Amino acid sequence: MTNTTKIDFIYLSEPDMIKAGVTDMLGCVNTMEEMFGLLYQGDYRMAGPNSDSHGAMITFPENSPFEKMPKPTADRRMMAMPAYLGGNFQTAGVKWYCSNIENRSRGLPRSILMFTLNDVETGAPLAHMSANLLSAYRTGAIPGVGARHLARKDAKVIGLVGPGVMGKTAVSAFIAVRPMIDSIKIKGRGQKNIDNFIEWLKVTHPQVVNIEVVDTVEAVARDADIITYCNSGEVGDPNTYPMVKREWLKPGAFLAMPATCNIDADMEKPDVRKVLDNPGMYEAWYEEVPKPAHHTIPLIGVKFMDMVEAGTIQREELEDIGKIICGDAPGRLNDEEIIIMSVGGMPVEDVAWATVVYRNAIEQGIGVKLNLWETPELR
Repeated sequence: MTNTTKIDFIYLSEPDMIKAGVTDMLGCVNTMEEMFGLLYQGDYRMAGPNSDSHGAMITFPENSPFEKMPKPTADRRMMAMPAYLGGNFQTAGVKWYCSNIENRSRGLPRSILMFTLNDVETGAPLAHMSANLLSAYRTGAIPGVGARHLARKDAKVIGLVGPGVMGKTAVSAFIAVRPMIDSIKIKGRGQKNIDNFIEWLKVTHPQVVNIEVVDTVEAVARDADIITYCNSGEVGDPNTYPMVKREWLKPGAFLAMPATCNIDADMEKPDVRKVLDNPGMYEAWYEEVPKPAHHTIPLIGVKFMDMVEAGTIQREELEDIGKIICGDAPGRLNDEEIIIMSVGGMPVEDVAWATVVYRNAIEQGIGVKLNLWETPELR
């Protein structure tokens, strides 16, 4: 602690973030695993009355009397995602998440993100940083944490729906924790995205020598050891969400689902293990949206909550990845069981990875120092 009133912070552009290690996938997976342990122990806070809210989102009406108000078009989102994380992090922060699927027609990413990291004692800013890569890598790392504990150790084949940004980082995380992977099956919407993904894969992960492009989600799922749906699409009718059917899956399949997904009745049975990345967040979501909640939030974990409410499964059947990581619940029990994990995305993940990247930047002298004030005008 010092008595100075001066506050400086650093700005990290996307190139600065790369220099500071934001694309270190194995490091990110390890950081997310540490974060999950703190979640399970309760050493964190997010927004909302139960401290587990995903964030606060601005919504726009279908019909507004104001001509210039944005329309609620596909994936139109403006959301603040704040969190505090304890343990070795002891930081807080907020991601400002803005997205619009129409950005692609402008040559921009669907989402444009910024993150501010703060000192927890004073609330002073430590860093303001470009967050597209921060968010992408922490999102992809979560399926990797799941695969480390829940996929077969001899996993070789990935099945991927959605070869976009999320698909790339999820694949990198799977390979980081299961280095025997040498094959992938891909389903995408357009040839341009598929070609871009394959080019990236050959450069980034040349050990993947078997690459197959398929036309259906069934073909993606069949004979795959690790399956992930990273697609985007319209929300509202779960019958239109990409399906997983039990009959498609080989014994021992692990599914990590960070996007739109639905399952058939056989997947609902108790012998299919159902894992959540943060049970409290799904409970918070369930309180916040109309029922059935899966119509509004297309994640498979939200469907699980609908199933609990309907009495088709018991709440105790939903497992906590943090509990598994901390050793208070078992990971994979045998090579035959099928496990599906819902990945919802949490601002504590951003805080965790942003803190690591920020500390790397300070140590290496990366970023632009900015001054908030020498002495505040009002105090």
